[in-house]
Amino acid sequence: MNELMSQAVELMIAGMGFVFVFLVILVFATGAMSKIIARFAPEPATPAKTPRAKPKAPASVDPDTAAAIKKAIAQFRSRHKK
Repeated sequence: MNELMSQAVELMIAGMGFVFVFLVILVFATGAMSKIIARFAPEPATPAKTPRAKPKAPASVDPDTAAAIKKAIAQFRSRHKK
C-alpha cells in the first residue's frame, strides 16, 4: 500500500511538473510571437472618429400621448402595489 501511494505521488509530481514547464514555455513563446508581430506587421489603420449627431428631442409631447402615458403608469402602479 505504501509503495502504491509513493508511485501515485511521483506520478502526480511528474504530471504537475510537465504542465508547469509547458505553461512556462507557452508564456515565453506567446511573448516572442507578440514581439515578432509587432516588429514586422504594419500599424493598423485607425478610422477617423466622426462626431455623432445628438438625437433631437421633440419640443413638446402631444397632450393625447401624455394622457396615455399617465394612464398606463397609473394602471401599472395599481397592479404592482407592494
